[in-house]
Amino acid sequence: MASIPDVVPGTVHLVDLTSEAHHDRHHDPSNTQILLVPQPSKDPQDPLNWPRRRKFWSLAMVILYTLGVGIPTTLHYSVIADITRDTGISTTVLVQGNGVMFLFLGWACLLWQPIASAYGRRGVYLLSTLFTIPIMVWTAHCSSAGEWYGTRVLIGIIGAPIEALPEISIADLFFAHERGTWMSVYVLVLFESNFIAPLIAGWFDDAYGWRWTMYFGAIISACAFVGLFFGMEETMFFRDTIEGVETKTPVNGSPPPEVVDDEKAGDKEIAAGSTDVPDGSETAALQFPGKKSYAARLKLFSRLPGSPSWKQVLNMMWRPLPIIVQFPNIAWAGFIYGINLSWYNVLNGTASPVLSAPPYNWSAALVGCIYVGPIIGAIFGCLWSGYVADRLALYLAKRNNGTREPEHRLWPLIVAGIFSTAGLITWGVGAYHDVHWVGLAFGLGMLTFGLVVGGGIGLSYAVDCFKEISGESMASVIIIRNTIGFGFSYAITPWYTNMGLQNCFITAGFVSLACMSTFLLMVWKGKALRRMSAKTYWRYVESSSGVGGH
Repeated sequence: MASIPDVVPGTVHLVDLTSEAHHDRHHDPSNTQILLVPQPSKDPQDPLNWPRRRKFWSLAMVILYTLGVGIPTTLHYSVIADITRDTGISTTVLVQGNGVMFLFLGWACLLWQPIASAYGRRGVYLLSTLFTIPIMVWTAHCSSAGEWYGTRVLIGIIGAPIEALPEISIADLFFAHERGTWMSVYVLVLFESNFIAPLIAGWFDDAYGWRWTMYFGAIISACAFVGLFFGMEETMFFRDTIEGVETKTPVNGSPPPEVVDDEKAGDKEIAAGSTDVPDGSETAALQFPGKKSYAARLKLFSRLPGSPSWKQVLNMMWRPLPIIVQFPNIAWAGFIYGINLSWYNVLNGTASPVLSAPPYNWSAALVGCIYVGPIIGAIFGCLWSGYVADRLALYLAKRNNGTREPEHRLWPLIVAGIFSTAGLITWGVGAYHDVHWVGLAFGLGMLTFGLVVGGGIGLSYAVDCFKEISGESMASVIIIRNTIGFGFSYAITPWYTNMGLQNCFITAGFVSLACMSTFLLMVWKGKALRRMSAKTYWRYVESSSGVGGH
């Protein structure tokens, strides 16, 4: 690996410009030739070789997990006023408890992420879902501030995989040119689960009370656990190729990245369980195991050749912390995601107090209905940060001699910054002047569009920059994101109480615009920062089992 440090991490040859189509002035842009990155192996069990239906089933299981943990842990957002009336726990304590939950959702990734990297994703998903059930039951019996903080700490630790593990599962399954689309789908589901939950909870609370609403959350987690136990399979796989490093003869003997049609990228993938290996002899095919039995797929944890040792797992538990300092691109991705999460916390911290008070006087059910605006905004945000950003990245890669830079996908943040600013001002100023609720819902929709775009692009950018340490870098991103969110959870109630809704949200709007505009610095200096971090990155890659040969 002596030559590897000369390669800038994240810079990959993604588009083939040598085909005749690119020399034809009238060629169809839809026929763009895309290189498969990362390079798939010959092993039919490699998730990159799975047929599309198997990939999408695995993605559906990740979505099921996200809903099974995301909905129960956010059901209380629209019933805060009722919890206060019933238990005497103040609104301030309830909102600050959310901040504590977000803090542990981030920092507990230091525990779960290394386990998932060494022993598999499936077991971590299942344990997280299973342990959510009793915590939701305990939440239903909370009667004091101490109990509330206790449940928020535990739910944060148990639910932490929802923050950083789905991103790794998506990277297991999909190639670089399609990764952003499915990353944005995950971000959409994550935020939509948090918006659907208050909507459901409001009506459930009116009918059965807030305590039964928490029981309902436990039932959701239980159903998700059953579905995941029988439907989710392991996607962990250790390959001998490194994203961004192209070799004429890969160390495992697999062919160089295959050139495929953009619209049919999945059609040439190897069918799972097949013993046919492209460009290889029958003898080569025999070195790979056959199709796994259904019982084998139900194993909770797995140990594969190249899995990290216990010593490496322990190293992975602390390494995300120096990564924050050593990789400025990762720190920025965490910052941009964190500042957007903060506005989400602002939304949840103000929606119930504003709408349950005069002149609106809404019930918990109606407070939940205001989340229809964010649900719609999140859908458009998913399309913008996923499909549009992926298409734009491909277009810019073609203009850049076929080479993709991670910074290519940052340009959609221009629109996201404008929408976040407009949404914050519309919500705060509108509520101050008692505007019609439609205006408030529209403001929340614009705000949510911005935060979904910021989150989706931030995550995709971090993975694109330093793919081979994405398990640890995702933990770094989430630690930054949730620590910022934790701070805002403590600040938002005294902020708008002392400053007033109008001035508070006008200020927040322009702070949001300034923060989102920092992407211009990354477009300008992002590659230089990646080059500066290259030696440290390749040293991390070399010390990680299962990467670059074993």
